[in-house]
Amino acid sequence: MAAADFLPVVRRHYPDAQTTVESVDRFFGIIDRHFGLTPSQVVLGDSVCSDDVNSVEYPRRAFEMVGPFKLGGLDGFPFAGLTGMGAFAAHVPDDGAVFIYHAPHIGVGKDGSLGAILRPGQNNRSGCCGACRAALAKLQGGLVIPDDISALDYQQNVLEQVLLRQRERVLTAAVPLKEATEVIQEAIADRIDLLTARTAFKARYLIVMGAVLINGDHDMGSYNANRRLVVTDLRSGERQDLLGELVG
Repeated sequence: MAAADFLPVVRRHYPDAQTTVESVDRFFGIIDRHFGLTPSQVVLGDSVCSDDVNSVEYPRRAFEMVGPFKLGGLDGFPFAGLTGMGAFAAHVPDDGAVFIYHAPHIGVGKDGSLGAILRPGQNNRSGCCGACRAALAKLQGGLVIPDDISALDYQQNVLEQVLLRQRERVLTAAVPLKEATEVIQEAIADRIDLLTARTAFKARYLIVMGAVLINGDHDMGSYNANRRLVVTDLRSGERQDLLGELVG
């Protein structure tokens, strides 16, 4: 299968999906048209899963920005916290922009199956996101204990607690793994908003893009189901919702 033929497969699950390359291209066009920004004036912080597939499938044009600073841990939850956000905020070019991209991820195989992909050098698919799948399996087995968070598996335990808070929504969904990914996406967005509200940015603009990041098999690349694109002018406080331009 050619990569160009895979997008319709992804869109069976995510009808508005676009390649991450297209998302980056559209994003660069938006910041140029609205704010006169070039990629070199933007410092990128991503809150995506530490899974190696996200390095393999990272869109090359994203490296035209400064960064990326890594905010995320398992399934993209921003475990770097206030300290990480503060460090990232200090790295922006003068009169430039802070850009935060946040997304949990989910795999889609060439056959359209969810939750596993074929990785480089492997003959059999493996879980994607494995942490989300493990948290969901534990939830389905009734094994998640409220507030049970261990220092030995802190990040995974946090994901379990996120799903536990939306237990009925996840377990009654037609596709529990897809719903669990959406729940984690919303939890990430809430945490990003909390962290940015408590951080002083040395920038003109704060740009936040939220999505579900979709990984194909290693030769199929990655895709975005975009959920938001909000730009805040940190001098005036004006906020613009530009999601329509991104997905249009």
